[in-house]
Amino acid sequence: MLKIGLEIHGYLDTKEKLFCTCKIEHNAMPNTNICPVCTGQPGSKPMLPNKEAIQKVVQVALMLNSKINTLNNKKMLVWQRKHYNWPDLPKGYQNTLSGTYAIPVAENGNFLGIKIREMHLEEDPAAWDPETGCVDYNRSGAPLIEIVTEPDFTSAEQVKNWLKRFMLIMGYIKALNKTAGIKADVNVNIKGISTRTEVKNVNSISEIIKVIEYEEKRHLKEKPKFQETRRWNSEKQISESMREKESHADYRFISDPDLPAIKIKKEDVELLKKRLPETPDEKLAKLIKKYKINKTNAEVLSSNLEIVEFFEEIAEKIPPEFALPWVTIELLRVLNYNKKTLDEVKILPEHFIELLNLVKHGKITELKAKQILNNFIPESFSLLKEEKESSKLSEKETEEIVKKAIKENFKAVQDYKSGKLESFNFLMGEVMKLSNKRADYKSASEILRRLIK
Repeated sequence: MLKIGLEIHGYLDTKEKLFCTCKIEHNAMPNTNICPVCTGQPGSKPMLPNKEAIQKVVQVALMLNSKINTLNNKKMLVWQRKHYNWPDLPKGYQNTLSGTYAIPVAENGNFLGIKIREMHLEEDPAAWDPETGCVDYNRSGAPLIEIVTEPDFTSAEQVKNWLKRFMLIMGYIKALNKTAGIKADVNVNIKGISTRTEVKNVNSISEIIKVIEYEEKRHLKEKPKFQETRRWNSEKQISESMREKESHADYRFISDPDLPAIKIKKEDVELLKKRLPETPDEKLAKLIKKYKINKTNAEVLSSNLEIVEFFEEIAEKIPPEFALPWVTIELLRVLNYNKKTLDEVKILPEHFIELLNLVKHGKITELKAKQILNNFIPESFSLLKEEKESSKLSEKETEEIVKKAIKENFKAVQDYKSGKLESFNFLMGEVMKLSNKRADYKSASEILRRLIK
């Protein structure tokens, strides 16, 4: 039987690094967000750990049903120095809450039937380019969470589905930096046939699946008998040997005298628990029950916290069945076209409600509403002052527009009369253009057919 375990590393979504006030900008110019602390300058001392990072780890632990080690349980979290020599590690050690003598932030969790052994907080090393020898310290000291699962996965497909749900729930609590993604160490062996292999630093869900599939075939063929650490070569789509698997003793863990132990209070955990949003499954059930939405559309909505909360606010003022396609189709269309997420733009619910009310009461056409929605990026606006300019044309006004379109496109009229039916669509396009999409499409098409008989 295939046995798979994951060590998932994700960047916590904080404004500052773990032990200094340098900003975290994952796409910044190299070595622009640095200081003596995060570059390991002699004599520099770390600041107190970033409180926001600790709170984020606790929130993740709560969502993954894990036991948090609190002061009430007489547990204090002691920072360890994990020693190893590598160009990306300026101090010669990494500060972490893992290791031989460490107590993790949380342990004994369970998410979707997969047991969580532990999760802890640590700092990220710098980024070393082995080809140029250059080191970028921008990410040195950035807060990382590591989540270690038990080897409970038995297939690549199970891992893929689990990770997708994991990323969804992380999006709900905004714990991980979504632009930085996740990376994972993938542990694979076949029970009774091979010994565990660890493949380090795999950078996406799709690559994690490829690693598992490759390692399963390799273990069946080679039947490795010694623990080994390997790297994934994404260009060749193979894993390559790095070294024999190191043990805790190789890292020479010692407690850090410059950092105080972290004391998590039970009352602080309870306060964070109250602030957690509903889970995706809870949202899904609520959408189906309260708003009478079918499961397919409910799943589309619940796949993004900002979108589903936006819909819920709209549905308080607009009938849910009317609002649904405007959110799941039109709003997502505009966001996808502009390559934006809802939290990256400023579309106010009250402006969206104004727009839908104008459509619902027949004051503007759907085409005009879609055009206005396009202009809501990057910031929406009130339509109360613009209602007159955007209002739907009367039948008389529409007929005048149609006559003008006929007059200006005589050849298209003749082509239609001679049997070229596609010319009618061209003429309707001209009517919509001349009316700035304020003409009702159905009414305009009936008038056009009548006038060009």
